[in-house]
Amino acid sequence: MVGRRTVATLLATSLLGLGALAPATAVSATTNAEVIVRAANATAAAKAILAVDGKVTMPLPIVDGAVGVVPLARLDDLHRLASVYDVVPNAPVHFASGGAEPSGGPQSVFVREVNADKLWSSGTTGRGVRVALVDTGVASVPDLADRVVRVPHPADASRTAACVDFSGEGHCNDSYGHGTFVAGLIAGTGVSSGGVHRGVAPGAEIVSIKIAGRDGSADVTKVLAAIQWVVSFRQELNIRVLNLSLGTNSPISYRFDPLNYAVERAWRSGIAVVVSASNRGPAPGTISKPADDPLVITTGAVDDRGTPATSDDRMPAFSGRGPTLVDGLAKPDVVAPGGRVVSLRSPDSTIEQLVPGGGGGLPEAYRRGSGTSMSAGVVSGAIALILQEQPGWSPDRVKFALMATARKVAVNDPYAVGSGLIDAHAAARNAPAGLANQNVTVLSDGSGSIDGSRGDVRVQNHCTDFEKTATPWRCDEVRGDETAQGTTFNQEQYTGGDWTGSSWYQSQWNAVLGSSWYGSSWYGTSWSSGRWLGSSWYGNEDNTSYGMAIMGSSWYGAWE
Repeated sequence: MVGRRTVATLLATSLLGLGALAPATAVSATTNAEVIVRAANATAAAKAILAVDGKVTMPLPIVDGAVGVVPLARLDDLHRLASVYDVVPNAPVHFASGGAEPSGGPQSVFVREVNADKLWSSGTTGRGVRVALVDTGVASVPDLADRVVRVPHPADASRTAACVDFSGEGHCNDSYGHGTFVAGLIAGTGVSSGGVHRGVAPGAEIVSIKIAGRDGSADVTKVLAAIQWVVSFRQELNIRVLNLSLGTNSPISYRFDPLNYAVERAWRSGIAVVVSASNRGPAPGTISKPADDPLVITTGAVDDRGTPATSDDRMPAFSGRGPTLVDGLAKPDVVAPGGRVVSLRSPDSTIEQLVPGGGGGLPEAYRRGSGTSMSAGVVSGAIALILQEQPGWSPDRVKFALMATARKVAVNDPYAVGSGLIDAHAAARNAPAGLANQNVTVLSDGSGSIDGSRGDVRVQNHCTDFEKTATPWRCDEVRGDETAQGTTFNQEQYTGGDWTGSSWYQSQWNAVLGSSWYGSSWYGTSWSSGRWLGSSWYGNEDNTSYGMAIMGSSWYGAWE
C-alpha cells in the first residue's frame, strides 16, 4: 500500500519498482528496445528518443512522456541525457488462460455487498441484457469472451466490429486500461480465477463504444457522438443500460448543457443511464457533468473494506459530493463499492505500463482500482440483473427501485451517499411501487456552448507528424465549437435531429457526420483539470491509500 509521498516518489516507485532499472536489465537481449521515456514534457521525451537514433511510436502527454523503439546499444546514452528522468521497459502483460464459465465458487466482496449473488442463486445473471459502455475500449481477455457484442461497422452496414471507434486509434482494443476494468465489474465471468472475481452481472453483454486511446483523453464531442450512436442503435442492439464512467467539471447549468441534453435523450428513449459522481471530493459541489443531471442515476463510491458486511464500510474522500454546483440538486442518488475493487487488466495498456503492480496477491488477469468509475460499473451490472427479472421496467422505475431499497452505509449525509448503498436483490424483487423523476419539470434544451461543457477538460488536435518535425506533435487545443477532428460542431443538427434508428444514423454518418465524429488521431493535454494526486485519494478516518494516481485520475481513478 502506498502512503503519503511526493508525486515524484510515487511515480518513481510505481514505474521502477524498488529502484532505477539498470540499462543492462531493462530490456531483453534484442537489437532494439521498446521503452517509455519521461521528461519535462512529451516533446522533450520524443526528442530524447530521436537523439539516440530511436523512433517515436506513441506520444504519452498524459505522463509527460513518449513510447519509442531505441537501439539496445544506445540505452546507456538515453539514460544519461539530462532531459530524461525515467526510462521504463514497455513490456506486454501476459494473462492467465481461461476456461468454461463457472457455476459456483466464491465471489468478489463487492458482488456480495450489493447482494448480486442472491440473484445468481436463482439463475439471474443479467443474461439477455446489454450495457453500452462509453469508455476507452475493451480488451480481448478470457473473462469477457462472448460478452462483447459485435456492432455494425460505421462505414459499411454489411460488416461488424468489436466496437464503434470514435477514438481515432483505428482498433477496438483498450490501450489505456480503464474500459476493460469497468467492463469486468459489469459482466466479467471470472474464468481466469475459477469464478472468484466475477462481475455483478456475468451473464450480461457489453456494447463497446470507444472514445479514447492510449492517453485516455476524450473531448466532449466524442462523448456526444457516442451517446447519439447508442440511442440510434438501441433497438437494433437491444441496449437497456448506458454506463458513463467519465465527466467534466463544466459550470453550465444542466438546463442548457449539450452533454446533459444527450443523456436525457438517452434516458427518455428507454435507456437507464448510470454516471459516476466524480473523483473530486470531498468538498460540496463536486458532482461532475453529466452526473449533475436530474434524470440519470448518479453513483458515488463507498469502500467495502474487503468484507461483505456494511457495518465497517467507509466513505472515501475522493467520491464527489452534492449538491450540484449550479442548480443545487441533491446528488448522488446512490452509492456502490468503488474502493480497491478487483477487476480486469488490459494487456500492454497505459495503466499496466505505469502502475504494473496490480495490488498484489491476485491472479495474473486482475488488478485493483478505485474511483466512482468503478462504482458506476457495479450499479450498471446491478441494473442488468434487475432488468433480466423485470424486463418491462422503464428507467424511471429502475431508478426508483434502486433508491427505495438502498441501505444506510458509512455516513448519513445524503449529499455524500444519496439514498444509500444499492441492494440488487431487494430492488429486483421487493421494491415498492413508484417512479423516479416525476417532479422533474425542466429538461435540458442543449443550447449551451460545447466549450463550456468541456470545463477544464481539454484535449489537443492538429498534431504535426512527430517523426518528421523538430517539434513533435505540436498541437492546437480544441476550443469553441470545434470537434476533436477539427470540424465545426453543428449544434442545431445535434439537438434537432431525429436519432430515430440505426438507418438514420448510417445515413447521417455518410452524409454529414463522418468528418465530425470519426477520423484522425488526437492527443490529450491538461484534461485532468489540475487534480491528479492529493488528499482526495486517501480515506477520511484511517489514511487508507487508494493507489497510484496517474494524470487524468480525476476522471479515471487510482490504481494499485
